[in-house]
Amino acid sequence: MSFLRLIVCVSGVYSMFLLWAIAQERLSVPFKSIETDKSDKFRSALFLGLCQSTLSSLSALIYILVRKKPEQTFLEALGIRKDYVPPPSKHHTNGSASNGKPPKPNTRYSPSSLLLSYLQTSFFITTAAPFGFAALSYISYPAMVLGKSCKLVPVMIMNVLLYRRKFAPHKYIVVAMVTTGITIFMGFGGESSKKHKSGGMTSDSPYASLIGITYLLINLALDGAINSTQDEIFSRYQVTGQQMMLFINLFCTLISLTLSVLPLPYIPVIHETPGGKSEMAAALEFIRTHPGILRSLLEFSVTGALGQLFIFETLKSFGSLTLVMITLTRKMFTMILSVVVYNHQLTLGQWAGAAVVFGGISVEAFVKRKEIHAKRILQEKEKAKLKSL
Repeated sequence: MSFLRLIVCVSGVYSMFLLWAIAQERLSVPFKSIETDKSDKFRSALFLGLCQSTLSSLSALIYILVRKKPEQTFLEALGIRKDYVPPPSKHHTNGSASNGKPPKPNTRYSPSSLLLSYLQTSFFITTAAPFGFAALSYISYPAMVLGKSCKLVPVMIMNVLLYRRKFAPHKYIVVAMVTTGITIFMGFGGESSKKHKSGGMTSDSPYASLIGITYLLINLALDGAINSTQDEIFSRYQVTGQQMMLFINLFCTLISLTLSVLPLPYIPVIHETPGGKSEMAAALEFIRTHPGILRSLLEFSVTGALGQLFIFETLKSFGSLTLVMITLTRKMFTMILSVVVYNHQLTLGQWAGAAVVFGGISVEAFVKRKEIHAKRILQEKEKAKLKSL
């Protein structure tokens, strides 16, 4: 059952986000204006995030209501339970639990604490996306993909630093193999790096590269904080992936909407609309004069929303490291599909990188299989003991 669920999650993530990637690529190219003959690029990353988070929260709410049990209240279906008390600690030897009384509610597990954790994650997500978008103005796309491919490292670092979480030794081996393999694959690519111009600097300028790498590192650090905070929420509270998806996207929508509507001054990366004009007004004006963007914007939002349902199911069932490995290997499969469809030629180094990645996945699959087999044997032994009694 666990293996079947993993297959469904992987298939859903791959299919939805392959379509999402196509829509994202369309959104990155200029759109022709109906008022003039020139074409312009859509630059509002905040508005893109607003559209996707709105549809994602709606899809999560619909999913929760459809799967809601008859005996559940609305708040219970949303994962907000005022009467929730965590199980007593294994090391707890005195206090109310030892006197036969139920343990006192702990504010650490209260609904307000849960909502605050959701808000914290939403803030990280809303802040991270513009930094990744801004990095592309200073570094080449291959360099961006190369950096994002190493996000396994910040996920583990943030888990250790923020929540003192430890991992099995084989996890570190898998992380090293997957990250190293994708690095080799991207590093041995034959495609020449592109030059970007931003603020009078091209991507081959050392200052531009420094700015781009700084933005990318901020984006990666926030990604690591996002994944580790989500792990902490799952381990501390009894919530489902779709409940988390609903509230995180709801808070993302509120944050993005607030930042988009307010006539804020120019803020690098976060609010780049000049002259105190709201980003919402600028985005809607662009859509009015460039209606060709509507289809791509809708595809981007819908596939992203459906993809997140699979993302959060994977995160809940298998953890952030498995999720990141799936998203990284999806990039690999996208590249291999591109080779088949467009007849690209891979270098020997790229094939070696692919082999290292699949080797890392094989290590994870082998260890998982051993763990499942050992758990099954233990369950059979326990059943045999019960029958003998």
